[in-house]
Amino acid sequence: MKKLLIAAITTLALSGCAQQTFKINDGIAEKPSQETKQTFFVQGLGQSQTIDAALVCGGADKVIRTEVQESGMDVLLRVVSLGIYTPREARVYCSK
Repeated sequence: MKKLLIAAITTLALSGCAQQTFKINDGIAEKPSQETKQTFFVQGLGQSQTIDAALVCGGADKVIRTEVQESGMDVLLRVVSLGIYTPREARVYCSK
């Protein structure tokens, strides 16, 4: 029973990731200009965090895309804390 529980948690942690990408302008950017770890509590209910991509890139015309990702480790932390702690990662990609 204990091995089954450990296998289930491991599978959940490794497979439970999500990523949202918002393409703003055409262009190629391989490395993010800004990468921020965002912390939410109680599944993020009623909470928001804002990153001004135009300010990061020096103008709205230089923003290529933005991403928000919840990695497997973030999912594991959310599950272990019973949804009290919910981390995510946000990235902004800019043209040069």
